[in-house]
Amino acid sequence: MAGTSSGIVAGLTAAALGAVGFLAYQAQATVPASLVGGAGAGASPSASASKAPRDLSNPGALPGDSGTGERVVYSVDDDRVWLVDERNVVQRSFGVRPGAVDPPVGRYWVTSRSNAVTGTDGVPIEHVVRFTSVDGVVIGFSAAVGSGAGMTTEGVKTGGIRERREDGDAMWRFATIGVPVVVIR
Repeated sequence: MAGTSSGIVAGLTAAALGAVGFLAYQAQATVPASLVGGAGAGASPSASASKAPRDLSNPGALPGDSGTGERVVYSVDDDRVWLVDERNVVQRSFGVRPGAVDPPVGRYWVTSRSNAVTGTDGVPIEHVVRFTSVDGVVIGFSAAVGSGAGMTTEGVKTGGIRERREDGDAMWRFATIGVPVVVIR
């Protein structure tokens, strides 16, 4: 009877793994085109790459022409992020450290999130919020964990836009799947 029980358990385990794999594939394959963050598929890079207007008396103020409504605004020139609510009120603004690969100027959407992973540079990261990719390099916001917080790896193409951990916590709470990400100069 022991051989039969183990065979049944093995069969049920294989069936469960197959079902989970199928459901994961189906979930990935049915993501609406508007939420896919690759160039040409849901992303709308701007033809104009001019710098968004700034309030010269308040350099940390939300730049003009950064959209309306709930969104994350990321300035590649200023290395700064603004979390903006549906009433166009800035909830939080903070500096970031960009990766080696910048996203093109345009409007994207948060397409995936991970609570904790290892970055392409080998650094443990948390609260990963992804929104596009450039030439196979995934672009997203994240916070380094522990001793990796100050690490940089020469020659590694990274798209991780690194935040301090408290800013990463705020981004994680704010930028759920489908929230727009506006990239400006």
